[in-house]
Amino acid sequence: MPLLDPKTWQASALSGPQYTVTEPATGDALGTVTLAAPDDVSPAATAARAAQSGWARTPHFVRAQVLRRAGDLFTEHADELREWIVRESGSIPGKADFELHVAAQECYEAAALASRPVGQVLPSEAPRLSYTRRVPVGVAGVIAPFNAPLILSIRSVAPALALGNAVVLKPDPRTAVCGGLSLAAVFAEAGLPDGLLHVLPGAADVGAALVDDPQVPVISFTGSTAAGRAVGEAAGRRLKRAHLELGGNSALIVLEDADLDAVISTAAWGSFFHQGQICMTTGRHLVHGSLAEEYVERLAAKADSLAVGDPHRAQVHLGPVIDGAQLAKIHGLVEASTAQGARLAAGGTHEDLFYRPTVIAGVDDRTPAYAEEVFGPVAPVRAFADAEEAAALAADSSYGLSLGIVTRDTARGLDLAERIPTGIVHINDQTVNDEAVAPFGGVAASGTGARFGGESNLEAFTDIRWTTVRGDVAPYPF
Repeated sequence: MPLLDPKTWQASALSGPQYTVTEPATGDALGTVTLAAPDDVSPAATAARAAQSGWARTPHFVRAQVLRRAGDLFTEHADELREWIVRESGSIPGKADFELHVAAQECYEAAALASRPVGQVLPSEAPRLSYTRRVPVGVAGVIAPFNAPLILSIRSVAPALALGNAVVLKPDPRTAVCGGLSLAAVFAEAGLPDGLLHVLPGAADVGAALVDDPQVPVISFTGSTAAGRAVGEAAGRRLKRAHLELGGNSALIVLEDADLDAVISTAAWGSFFHQGQICMTTGRHLVHGSLAEEYVERLAAKADSLAVGDPHRAQVHLGPVIDGAQLAKIHGLVEASTAQGARLAAGGTHEDLFYRPTVIAGVDDRTPAYAEEVFGPVAPVRAFADAEEAAALAADSSYGLSLGIVTRDTARGLDLAERIPTGIVHINDQTVNDEAVAPFGGVAASGTGARFGGESNLEAFTDIRWTTVRGDVAPYPF
């Protein structure tokens, strides 16, 4: 029996408009969902809050069992879920498999959080037991985007639930199924009690209502920097925590001792994986001047060799971008860059939503596709003279998410990384990496630091409570 039956996608009624789930590769309708409206947020938060207290008192091993079972279900239903990720988000099957693997691992790691030591015994000046313990925040609000819809939902939903919280999840409506309804189906089958996970696919006004709701003390937001600023500002006015994972324009530095035979595949993956629609995408290729000309030639040849097409019906390297608005943004930045003097070495063309992997040479600070986050399959290449210039160029960005450095001298690579502020660094690898056990997050315009993975999840979804216990009532001088 399918996990996701379009006839039973949404058991609870939402009051927003009907929305056609569309396959970007073909424009075909995959089904219809009812979207949430802002007025749906408060009832969902109320129901979540009512269910949460009982869940928080549930023994840790029971919560862990639900999370482990959810992880197993992502594997058991992989064929069905893979098809949804491929067709709804335009992913190639390998990228969908990666999402399913990470989703399962996020659940298993979250299950381990349920039994994590939750406090400390403290020394005290008074004759009493003094200790701290972590308690659930209550209801966590999760706002997730379209580009890696399953991962970017589950990495907040799973730990929040494991730690005794309820969750209200607002996925992007363009990926309402694989980024939202699939999670609801998995957790329902895993035995999660009713009322603990509410999925409200909807537009930005639904996200704003979630941030505004006083019953939701913590917001976990993944999305653009512009939207993240608005979320952070609104949450700050309401004195609630907002964990923000935002945009990036990550650099890959290729030093003069790099092996070009090895690096081109790595570089292409960093810029072209999932059509460049990843916050960690390699948006700036900084290459030593002695290698730059050959690097551009080889990267352009690699780009020209990649197949672009419908990932559900053909074996391709790149699928479609998510919609026409995203395509217009990508192509507009490429055209503006060439108009300002940059050289188009490969790509720069599209058919429908299928954008060719693109390489741009001769860029500088003013080149739009170099200076801005493109969120598309575009690789701008810029030469540098020495390591000092490379560090300065890499650091000269409002973003600070991921960094890749390619060199035969790993100690030199680590030393160079120390001079560039980012949340993530990979030596001899490109910028797109993710593991459930690792902290994830950026600095500056890329977000508010590591908020996912391991201890970061404890910080994100619990509060610390100080408790003291005395044998007798405390005496005071009046």
